[in-house]
Amino acid sequence: METNYASIAATAAKARQEASTVFLAKVFNWMAIGLGLTALTAWLAARTGLTSSIVRSPLNMLLVFAELGLVFYLSARIDKIQASTAAALFFGYAVLNGLTLSVIFLAYTGASIIGTFVTTAAMFGAMSIYGMVTKRDLSGMGAFMFMGLIGILIASVVNIFLVSPAVHWAISLIGVIVFVGLTAYDVQKIKMMGEQGIMMQGDAAVQKGAVIGALTLYLDFINLFLMLLRFFGSSRD
Repeated sequence: METNYASIAATAAKARQEASTVFLAKVFNWMAIGLGLTALTAWLAARTGLTSSIVRSPLNMLLVFAELGLVFYLSARIDKIQASTAAALFFGYAVLNGLTLSVIFLAYTGASIIGTFVTTAAMFGAMSIYGMVTKRDLSGMGAFMFMGLIGILIASVVNIFLVSPAVHWAISLIGVIVFVGLTAYDVQKIKMMGEQGIMMQGDAAVQKGAVIGALTLYLDFINLFLMLLRFFGSSRD
């Protein structure tokens, strides 16, 4: 009996695609929960006056350092910690980030924040779809965008001392381009994780993979939102 290699290959490719779709859905679900927690925390903090207290105290910087610590710890220890711990750390980060970002409700009008969020969601969605369907290898673009991210960080530190509006707007524009590109790259990378068999590694591995993938996309979304808010946000002053 002749083996239908084409049929076997097609079946295997379909199985990989289905596994990738399921894994991506898990990642986006975790990301959506994280964004929801951040938005709810930010809104409640602003409504209750907690934001004003944070801004006037050293707690603001402590929150920033706590966020950085959580991101680095989660990224470095994801293979060694329990899946439940990874989930708790992700949720904790989302809440801390909500407290930090609540200041935008004091600086910008609610309408402009909502409008910018919708714009961010549309751009993020479009680039996510591109990352999922493109046949082009985006690893080269990802490396280029990462270099752009490093440049943004350096320029932002320098502009603390220069206080140049032109540099501020240039950073914002480049930031939009960088995080749009990183979104497509990261989605493709997560899709490849699904295709390479992570769904066969057990529930714990799948959950931890979904959490770290969600954190990556969450950061892309939040940073893209903040860069766009500089352009579209209407000041309360």
